[in-house]
Amino acid sequence: MADQEKRETERVAAAGREMQKKQPKYILLYRKIAESIASGTYKTGEKLPSKRTIADKYGMSLVTVEHALETLEDEGYIISKERSGYYVSYDTEHGGKNISQMLRSRPDIIREPMRAEDLPGEDFPFNVWAKTVRQVLSDRRQVILQRSPNIGQPELRRSISEFLDRNRGIRCDPERIVIGAGSAYLYERLIHVLGKDRIYAIESPSYHMIERVYKAEDAVVEMLKIGSEGILSEELNRTKATVLHVTPYRSFPSGATAQAGKRAEYIAWASKPGRLIIEDDVESEFSIMNKTFDTLFTLSGIDNVIYMNTFSVTLSPALRISYMILPEYIAAEYEKKAGFYPCPVPTFEQLILSEFISSGNFERHINRVRRIRRASVSGHGKA
Repeated sequence: MADQEKRETERVAAAGREMQKKQPKYILLYRKIAESIASGTYKTGEKLPSKRTIADKYGMSLVTVEHALETLEDEGYIISKERSGYYVSYDTEHGGKNISQMLRSRPDIIREPMRAEDLPGEDFPFNVWAKTVRQVLSDRRQVILQRSPNIGQPELRRSISEFLDRNRGIRCDPERIVIGAGSAYLYERLIHVLGKDRIYAIESPSYHMIERVYKAEDAVVEMLKIGSEGILSEELNRTKATVLHVTPYRSFPSGATAQAGKRAEYIAWASKPGRLIIEDDVESEFSIMNKTFDTLFTLSGIDNVIYMNTFSVTLSPALRISYMILPEYIAAEYEKKAGFYPCPVPTFEQLILSEFISSGNFERHINRVRRIRRASVSGHGKA
């Protein structure tokens, strides 16, 4: 048993090293500097070494260093000062006070989130989707008539797991993924599993369906005021809740995005025994920054974040398919308390989406929408 565990540990470590090799150099440098800032090697307000010094230290080009520094600024780790350099703006204690230069100069990006339904109809990949439907009808005609497993079709859960690994740095066992017909369905299931005796804290204001579902299920809810970068620190400190439901990327309707310091604050809050975070990562794939924001799921090291996302935003509101990743011990509780509920998403729809993701068409769609958003922000029109 010990040998088996050792082999598995070595396999996971090797896979992690292989994944790192495939990452762009600027992402690797970004992570090195971000870790140094988060660990306190670079203090709040401290000036970073010059681009040339960093380039020489890591044997990278100036272009690579500039790309990494821009990404750090996008996420709120640093701030640039003209003719002076880059300074650390990350501040865990106070949740960070600086946001990226782009967000400062274009506050409309925050106030008016763009969702899938905001995009012109022609931007949905109808032809590719129709081809995928025909392929599934041809290749899987026997399977589409079968009932889906209660937590969702294995192919779809595996496709989601592989997509998250490639694009978000999220590594998870497909068996911990649960498929649902929209986020509201999954909210209900979570309350059933976690219990109504808990206090659930949510952002104020937040997407109206979150509060409505919790209250409809007779759960105790605390509304925590949100600022430009997430829940205010004083609100987080006062809450009696043990479950924190947050939307770190562009919370709706405020558009607030939690910068690096605020995300660290959420993780610190959840580090106390018995506390959990429900991370609604809706729309984050459409970020116009150099890279998508790090999730709370990947930042937490103690398996206490429930990650949620939906294809109703990334593809179409008519596609009622959402999913969540459960911590290992909650996955066991889910099986006991809610595992008997049948999956409400038809097998046919799950197989179409699975093929759409695994073929790379979903990523191409995401990249196209990101180009459209970048063009709209820069004023250059449609990409």
